[in-house]
Amino acid sequence: MPESTTTNAGWFARAEAVIPGGVDSPVRSFRSVGGTPYTVVRGSGATVTDVEGREYLDFVQSYGASLLGHAHPRVIAAITEAAAKGTTFGAPTPGEVLLAEAIVGAVPGLEQVRFVSSGTEAVMSAVRLARGATGRDRILKFDGCYHGHADHLLVAGGSGVAELGLPGSAGVPAGAVADTLVAPYNVVPTLDASVACVLVEPVAANMNLVRPTEGFLEGLRAECDRVGALLIFDEVITGFRVGLGGAAEMTGVTPDLWCFGKVIGGGLPVGAFGGSAALLETLAPVGPVYQAGTLSGNPLATAAGLAVLSEVTDDDYIALIDRTRRFGSALCQAIRDGGLWSCVPSAGPLLGLYLAPASGEWSAPSNYPESRAIAETGLYPAFFHEMLHRGVALAPGAYEVLFVSMAHTDAHLDQAVAAAREAAAAVARSL
Repeated sequence: MPESTTTNAGWFARAEAVIPGGVDSPVRSFRSVGGTPYTVVRGSGATVTDVEGREYLDFVQSYGASLLGHAHPRVIAAITEAAAKGTTFGAPTPGEVLLAEAIVGAVPGLEQVRFVSSGTEAVMSAVRLARGATGRDRILKFDGCYHGHADHLLVAGGSGVAELGLPGSAGVPAGAVADTLVAPYNVVPTLDASVACVLVEPVAANMNLVRPTEGFLEGLRAECDRVGALLIFDEVITGFRVGLGGAAEMTGVTPDLWCFGKVIGGGLPVGAFGGSAALLETLAPVGPVYQAGTLSGNPLATAAGLAVLSEVTDDDYIALIDRTRRFGSALCQAIRDGGLWSCVPSAGPLLGLYLAPASGEWSAPSNYPESRAIAETGLYPAFFHEMLHRGVALAPGAYEVLFVSMAHTDAHLDQAVAAAREAAAAVARSL
């Protein structure tokens, strides 16, 4: 059998020949950590297996999409049943209504949603809706927050943009970002009547994990109300991940518009944006703001998403958050026992992971520059590979978070803690 079909290196070489950089999304690249990406052939619960037959305890979980873990039987059954009836129609289906009802029923204050095919589309469409509804052009986002790869939102982004050291992107004309304002995260900006909307990750999860400080989200709500701007929560990561009601329920702050993705697709491509019925009436075909998508509300994606939301309860989230909190505390201590400084902040079941030399003064970041300063210590790549060598897969970049799924057992988490202690010691010895 040729190497190209039996090794990660072989598959990556084949990919590089036909796919730019060998990956279909830069965050999958090992560019910031070095080495060759592993190529996944299957996943099951908390684990994935690569083409060489190596199994990894997976804390990527499709960057948060797999709340129940990989290949959950109920999700697979729902997809299989839906696929047998047809994969796409370009017409209304019962599935999109059922999933919309489930989402609206779970999130306080949310009255209507419209489905799209990705988180990027959801945010892009929500911003257009905000501009159309207010008659204003300017938008405000926060330094280090990533909201997809629409031109006007790439400025000062986190996630893959930060990993590659890019200030934005080539190919984005100055005019595309001329009406995009950028403010420091956790600082309430002063707005004026030219601002259509404030777009924020209610828990920043693309500059590693940065929690909102006390009063920040409340301040944004009040400032938007003062000038008539709309507040948009980008809950592509936090939505149905931190709880059934999302970050709005967790923080007690209600936005005007929500953006969802990841979990609501059950592992398939989907996104959604929504708000009050009065605001959503601004959308075509009722109103003047145009938005469309042939594959929006795809029956496979809505079936998978509904299966996930039908499977989980508030008690499941409580148990997951408690398990994650205990894991985060043990993980942080294990890394420190190994000889490195570490901080593992949490927000519900989301975990950050900051690493730095044991010498020096470090503390949990509250904004992007502070997060970047720790990332630039350069310890994450070595730690990443030491963990991968021990069968634990983290995201290949220091600006991502850890995703603990409902399939991760205490035994899995104990395994990761033990690996982290050894990995930290190996990195510390090399300093």
